Amino acid sequence: MTDAASLTRKTITVGSGTLARDIAIIHRAARRKKAGPAFVWLGGYRSDMTGTKAAELDALAGELGLAAIRFDYSGHGTSGGAFRDGTISRWLEEAIAVLDDIKPKRVILVGSSMGGWIALRLVQELKKRKKAAKVDGIVLIAPAPDFTAELIEPNLTEAERQSLAERGYLEERSEYSPEPNIYTRALIEDGRSNLVMTGIIETGCPVHILQGMKDPDVPYAHALKLVEFLPADDVVLTLIRDGDHRLSRPQDIEKLRAAVSALIFND
Repeated sequence: MTDAASLTRKTITVGSGTLARDIAIIHRAARRKKAGPAFVWLGGYRSDMTGTKAAELDALAGELGLAAIRFDYSGHGTSGGAFRDGTISRWLEEAIAVLDDIKPKRVILVGSSMGGWIALRLVQELKKRKKAAKVDGIVLIAPAPDFTAELIEPNLTEAERQSLAERGYLEERSEYSPEPNIYTRALIEDGRSNLVMTGIIETGCPVHILQGMKDPDVPYAHALKLVEFLPADDVVLTLIRDGDHRLSRPQDIEKLRAAVSALIFND
């Protein structure tokens, strides 16, 4: 059963006063009597929860009788809030609020691009809590942890630095949209306080990374570097020789499904 009958669409409010924003969620309820982990989709920069990979993850959950949780960050998809107000801290707060609302006991986090950064920060924050979902595993697709410091700041032109200083943002041509990518000074400054590749990252669970070697946005060397910060975990890195950043082709989706399925523990 993978139809929409078991899907619940809802909105929660995160923050208060001028910081309040409505976050849209799609929750697939589990059908198995003995509940397994819920799949949690963490999307990328400017993506939304209706994209190919998110929808395929939800479909896989439906096939397996498991729960799935998707949501749009503020400024993305059908959620409220302005995109330019977005920061890693803000979007992380929303991810935590979604889990607090739905209260899954166990989860498998699936983070795409920037969502990989959010996933790793989410694990860190959940570990600080006495009552929190247990993370059974993590799948990272073209992960971009620390991308503001690692991939943007070192490559800024003088004109872009000037734009950040004077206008508070810079624009970059997007390969995926006629609208340019916007990177704000707030995003970059906030990114520095959310860096994860500064020491050993202990997730306490298996991690599977899927990375295209023809990714123009996140070089595969970045995934190799990330692996070095995960020495305590069982890490599998799958390099896809002809893979791009999206990894949304049928053959890429099959790798995603296989990676997620392999993390489901047999109770």
